[in-house]
Order: sequence, then C-alpha cells, then structure tokens
Amino acid sequence: MAQIDSINEMQAKRMRQTEICERLNLDAKTVRKYMAQEDFSPVAPRHRCGPSKLDAYKPAIEAMLDHDAKHWRKQQHTAKRICERLQKEYGADVEYSLVQRYVKRRRLERQESTSGYNELVWDKGEAQVDFGEADFETNEGTQRKYYLVLSLPYSNAGFKQVFGGETAECVAEGLQAIFGHLGGCPRRLVFDNATGVGRKMEKSIRITDVFKRFKAHFGFELTFCNADAGHEKGNVENKVGYERRNDFVPVPYLEDLQDFNRKLLKEADQDFNRIHYKKERLICELLEEEKPSLLAMPRQRFAACRYVQLKTDGYGKFCLDSKHYYTVAPEYAFQDIIVRVGAYTVAPLNREGAPITEYTRKFGAARSDDTDYRTTIARLVKTPGAWRNSGLRNQLCSPLKTSMDQLDRAGLREVLRTMSVLWEEYGYDTAIAALEEAASAGRLDRANTTVLAMRIATLGLDVELPDGPDLKHYDQLLLHSIAEGHTYGNQ
Repeated sequence: MAQIDSINEMQAKRMRQTEICERLNLDAKTVRKYMAQEDFSPVAPRHRCGPSKLDAYKPAIEAMLDHDAKHWRKQQHTAKRICERLQKEYGADVEYSLVQRYVKRRRLERQESTSGYNELVWDKGEAQVDFGEADFETNEGTQRKYYLVLSLPYSNAGFKQVFGGETAECVAEGLQAIFGHLGGCPRRLVFDNATGVGRKMEKSIRITDVFKRFKAHFGFELTFCNADAGHEKGNVENKVGYERRNDFVPVPYLEDLQDFNRKLLKEADQDFNRIHYKKERLICELLEEEKPSLLAMPRQRFAACRYVQLKTDGYGKFCLDSKHYYTVAPEYAFQDIIVRVGAYTVAPLNREGAPITEYTRKFGAARSDDTDYRTTIARLVKTPGAWRNSGLRNQLCSPLKTSMDQLDRAGLREVLRTMSVLWEEYGYDTAIAALEEAASAGRLDRANTTVLAMRIATLGLDVELPDGPDLKHYDQLLLHSIAEGHTYGNQ
C-alpha cells in the first residue's frame, strides 16, 4: 500500500509514467495499473481453491462423515480409516496427510454450522432449576453433596439449598423453601433431564409421583430441556458455577444441614446488591420488579415426602436405597412396615401412622447402619441378660458402662427403665449425662437421676444453685415442740 500511495502522490504532482517507474524502480504495467485505478476500498479475502487430488473422492468422504453423524462416536471414521477406504475401495492415489487435513477442516465446518445458539428471552416469573456438586466438611469427614439452584433469568437472582441427593423429595423440599423465602412461586420452571423429577424421552415426559403432586400443589408450568441441550437453561448453568466459587470455597463445615440451608437463603439476599451483567441495574431492584409476576403461595405446606412399604429383617431393620439400613425395633422383626421418606429424614410408622422413631436420611454408595436405641430399650428391659452384647452398651462411656455391668438383673432392669423415661422426656444427651453423673456419685437410682436430668435440662450442672431461705427457725420450732411432747400427724 506504501507503493500505491507513492504512485498517487507523484501522479498528483503531474509526473509522467516513465518518470514514476524510474524513481520507484517499478514495472510500467504496475504503475499504469495503479494510475488508472479509482477505487481503493478494502476487498474481502477469498479462499483460493485450486484443483486437488481429493476432488474426485470428496463425495465419498462426505458420505462417510454423514454416516458418522448418525452413529456412536466411538465407532466413527478416523482420518486414517477414511484414507485406507479411499485407497482400497476407490483406488485413490492420495496421501494420508492430504486426507487428514481435509477431514479435519470439514469436521470443523460441520460443527460450526450447528453450534450457534439463539439468544433466549426470559420473562418475569420464569425460573431455571439445576443441581451442582460440592464437597463439605462434616463430623463424618469430607462428603460430596448436591446443591439445588433456582435462578430467575430476568433479574439474575439465584437461590440454593444443599442436600445429600438429587431425589424428588430433595427438589420439592428445596424449591418450597426458596418459594417461601421469595414470597411466591415462579409461573414456569425449566429443568434438564433430572432423574429425581422426571425425564423427557423423545416426545413423552415421565414425571415422578412426588413431583406431580408438588406441581399440582403450587400450580406452576413445567418444561424440560432437550437432551444434551444445557444452553437452553444457560442462566442456571452459569449460576451453579458462580455459587460454588463464591460460597463453597474454601470447603465449608456442615454441622446441621437444615440450619445451613436457612442461612443460605438469608445470605442470598446480600448477593443481590450488585449490578445486573446486562441491564445495568441492581439485581435486588429487578427482583422486586419481578415478584408481582410470581404465583401466590398456597395456604397449606406441601409434605415433601413419599411413603414406601418395606419388610424388616430378624433384627427389626429395613433397607432403603439398597445401601442404608435403619432399625425400627426388635418387636417389628419380619414385618411389612410403612416408611415415610423425606429429603432430610426417614421415619418408620406404626399401624396408626405415627412415627415410631425418626432418622437423619443417609445418601451415598457406602453402606450405613443407623439404630435408635430407644427402640431397643423396651426389649432390654424384658431381657436384661442381652445387655452385655447390646449396641446401646457400646455407645456409653466407661464409668456408666462399668456401673451398669456390676448391677444385678433387677437393678439393671430398673436403670434401663429410668433411662427410657428420661430419654423420652429430656432427650438422649440429657438422659445419658444424668446417668453418668449419678454413676460417678455412686447413686444410680431413679430419684437421684431424675433430679439430675431436670437440673441439666433447665440450669446445667455448672451453674451454682442459690443457698435459698434460712430454715434454722423452723428447726428450732420443731425441736422445741418435740421437747414439750407435741406430736404431729394423724391422731
């Protein structure tokens, strides 16, 4: 372009063609061409495609690539295999490098032709839902859990709840908590093919019974993305990563899951004091603008659970999710029982539908065994001889365990009865603490243990009790009356 500019400048000074050729040392045809050119606008570059040895075989290569598009990726042609077929079936005299370059370019062109996305527009009151995974520190070590994320694309507000699994009960429980915090339910929820909620199979959609009931309870519209189409809910896909990076790094400690989830909802509001990435307004303002578009909350709370009938074994245990065992009670051995399965808890029910006991629900592939020893005390009271090999005994500390081991049959039965009563009234920790304190004092009887349990539950053992009123005047009165021969009671 510098030479062209020089030619134009000399031409403007009315210099002749021969003089320009001499000064710039250029060919006369070149100078003549640019002196005659009037349009110097940029020209779009064009690919120059000269003849190639592959031209005659390109239709065959395209047919092979079309075949690959319809079959499993692990059984598709490699460039080497295409070259071998061209040489063997078509007698092509072509080199592998030539075929490899062409196949690579054509695959990129084919991919680019189908990889574009439309920018989707989301109205107020529409939401996207997805699960993410993150590690948490717990009393049982590091555990990987799932967090449910609901995002509102219009305002870009996002909420999350952590669970042990991706079941329909977890989804319903998490969404209900988010709806309650929002003060309304989105009109439309968009899911991917989440197995806990339902699954889109070609043109039919199968939804779990729990989520069908949840949908009917709140009245929202439900949409499933197409398979392998995460871009259809890109807002929540991005939100899943954002929540993990900002709230779960470093790895948080998780003690009480329900309490942790309540805190997550409160902390979400603090995150909305930032500018929307596109609308240049605060997210909290957009969310307030969006709330009138939400559906009103139903008057009744939805019970996010399912009921299953299971059979107990000889120990009165039932198995849930193929790996997790829970004890009902020995007297329920070899019986069919109804179990209420929720997002947080598992509760076997008696014939009247009341919980016999309640466990924290376990998830994961590793086997677990949970026992509520309240359900075994009644059996131990009847058969105290089984005390030495009972699971309850293994849970106790040495001083209390040793004291109970030294009791005779009647004494052990009485302590077990006391333990059962105090456990029911004050809870496991208080009952055991009272028994341990009584055992240390060498007074493991019901009266003393009951007073200790009451004190632990109300004041605690570390609180010093006040001296109370001075009773010496009453002592003097009683002693004086006895000295004068007065008696009290029934005459």
